[in-house]
Amino acid sequence: MAKKGNRFLIGLVCSVCNRQNYVTSKNKINTEEKLVLKKYCKKCQKQTDHKEKTKLK
Repeated sequence: MAKKGNRFLIGLVCSVCNRQNYVTSKNKINTEEKLVLKKYCKKCQKQTDHKEKTKLK
């Protein structure tokens, strides 16, 4: 199995309702700034900005 190297898991949190809806991985060397992605939120029932909030194991 290959090493993951510089990648780690992060949680994406809705900027409107502050609910964590997505988990993704990020390369800490190539992307130093926090991620902001437009994703669908089930609670808000629309596309909102999801910001990187938490670092997971």
